[in-house]
Amino acid sequence: MKILRICLAQINMVVGDLEGNADKIITYIERARSLNSDIVVFPELALSGYPPEDLLLKPDFIRENRKYLGKIIKASKSILSVVGFPHASGGKIYNSAALIYDGRLVDVYHKVFLPNYSVFDEKRYFAAGDHCPLAAFGKDVNVGVNICEDIWYPEGSQRTQALFGGAGVIINISSSPYYAQKIRAREDMLAKRARENGTFVFYCNSVGGQDALVFDGGSSVFDYRGRLLARGRQFEEDMVAVDVDIEKLKQRCKPAANRGARFCLPKSSITTIHLRGVTGKENVFPGKIEKRLGYLDEIYTALVVGIRDYIRKNNFKKVVFGLSGGMDSALVAVLAVDALGRENVVALTMPSMYSSSGTRQDAEKIARNLGIKLISVPINGVYKKYLDLLKPHFKGHKPGVAEENIQARIRGNILMAFSNKFGWLVFTTGNKSEIGTGYCTLYGDMTGGFAVLKDVSKTLVYALSRHRNEKKAKPIIPESVFRRAPSAELRKNQKDQDVLPPYPLLDKILDLYIEKDKSLREIVRRKIDKRIAKKVILMVDRNEYKRRQAPVGIKITPKAFGKDRRMPITNLFIK
Repeated sequence: MKILRICLAQINMVVGDLEGNADKIITYIERARSLNSDIVVFPELALSGYPPEDLLLKPDFIRENRKYLGKIIKASKSILSVVGFPHASGGKIYNSAALIYDGRLVDVYHKVFLPNYSVFDEKRYFAAGDHCPLAAFGKDVNVGVNICEDIWYPEGSQRTQALFGGAGVIINISSSPYYAQKIRAREDMLAKRARENGTFVFYCNSVGGQDALVFDGGSSVFDYRGRLLARGRQFEEDMVAVDVDIEKLKQRCKPAANRGARFCLPKSSITTIHLRGVTGKENVFPGKIEKRLGYLDEIYTALVVGIRDYIRKNNFKKVVFGLSGGMDSALVAVLAVDALGRENVVALTMPSMYSSSGTRQDAEKIARNLGIKLISVPINGVYKKYLDLLKPHFKGHKPGVAEENIQARIRGNILMAFSNKFGWLVFTTGNKSEIGTGYCTLYGDMTGGFAVLKDVSKTLVYALSRHRNEKKAKPIIPESVFRRAPSAELRKNQKDQDVLPPYPLLDKILDLYIEKDKSLREIVRRKIDKRIAKKVILMVDRNEYKRRQAPVGIKITPKAFGKDRRMPITNLFIK
C-alpha cells in the first residue's frame, strides 16, 4: 500500500543557540530519514528558539539565522523538512516555515495570524503572510503547512489549503506556551479543524523551558473525522511517527465550501510544490497515543521542567534558598531536588528569636529526607545590631512592619552573599497569593534570581505538596508542616491570617479578580463579603510596584504576573 509517513520532531530549543538548534534539527532529520519518512516536521521558530523577542531586531542575528538554515538545507536529502525560522524578505521579517526538499529551499510559508495578547508580541516583530504553499506528492496527496495561531481560527489558511488546494493533510508547527490543562482545549480545537476541513492534522509543538515559559509538547495527529491517532509525550523531547494510507485518504468525504464561508487568504494565494509521489512501506506506523498527565502531575512536571531548563540553559550549576520549615520553602526544596538532583541544591536556615522550634526542626527533617546540604546562619546578632543602629532614629515609634522586614532583608542579604561567593542561583519561595497581595518583603524574601512559585497559589502549594508526598512510601514533607498555621515568623505569635483572609477565601477572590477579571461588584455577587473583597483588591492594586521588581518565575496559569497581566503602577481606578 502507498503510505505517506510523517515524523513530528518535538524538540527542546535554546533561544539564540543557532548552532546548537541547527545541529539538533539535523540529527532529527537523520532519524526521520532512517525511518523512511517522507516528511519531518519541527516546531515554530525551531532554529532561533522561541520566543526570540528583540533578538529579531538585530541584523546580525537574522543573518546568522539564515546561515544556519543553509546548513539544514544541505542536510535535508530525500525528505521534506518543515522547519520554523524567522525569515527576512523585502525589508520585513516573517514568522516562517521553511519547506526544504532534496537540498533546496523550495518554498516558505509566512504566518498569517499574529497573536498580540498575553505573552505574545508578534506584531512588534513580524509582518503577516499572504500565500499558502502546498506540497504535492505526485498525484497521491497534497500537504498544506501553517503555523500555530493560524489553525485556531476556522477561517485560517488551512481552509484555503483544504477547500481550494485539495490538501488532504495539514501540518501545523507551533510553540504553544503551557498553562494548566491547555492541552485539552488545544486537542479539542485540532479535532474540530480536522473535521471541518476533512483533513488529517499533524500538530508539532515545542517542549522545554524558556525564562518564564514552559512548552509542554504533546504533539498530536488527528484523522479527517477528528479522531486522535497519536500523541507525543508531555514535557519531553519525542519523535512522533504516523502513516497516512493514501487509498483511505482518497475515500474521505471532502467538505464543500459553504456559501458565505470566510477565508483569510484567497484561492490565488496557493502555490504548489511538485515532489515525487509516495512509495510503499514494508512496516506501518499507526501512531502511539501517550497518556495525558493529570492536573497536579501536569503542573508539578511543568515546574520541574521550568526549573531544570532555566538553570541548565543559563549555565548555573547549583541553587540556594531559605528553608524555613514552612510549606512554600518545603515545596521549593522538593521541586529543586527533582529538577536538579540533591547534589546541586543547598538550603539555608536563618532562624531569629521569633522562629519556633517546630519550624526549625521541620527544616532539618526536610533537608535530611531530601539528602541536601543545610547551612545554619542565625540572624539574631545581626538583627540586634540593626535595631541598635536605628534606635535613635526610631525613638518614640512603636515596633512594627519596619522591624519585621529588617529580618527578611537580612536573610535576603545572606542568601545573596552565598550566591556571590559560590555562584549559586538564589530561588525565592513566595507564592502567587503572597505576591498578588504584596504580603512579601521587597529586597527581603523577594530577593533572588528565579521565583519558582510565582504563579502558584497558596492552596495549590498545599495540593502539590500533598500530591508529591503521596508519591513516596515515606513522606518527604512532615505532616506538622501541613498542620501548622502559615506564618512569616517575624514577630511573636504572628499568623498570615492576622493580615490576610483564610487562604481558600483569598485564593477564590484572587482567581476572580486576577484570572477572570471580575469587578468588585461581580465578586460580591458570589456571596463574598464586600469588605474583605475590597481589601484584597486594594492590596493587589497597591502592590504592583513590588511585582515589577520581582524575579522571573514559571507560568502555569493564563494570567501569570508579568507579560500576561500588565497593570499600571500609578492607578486610581477601583471598581
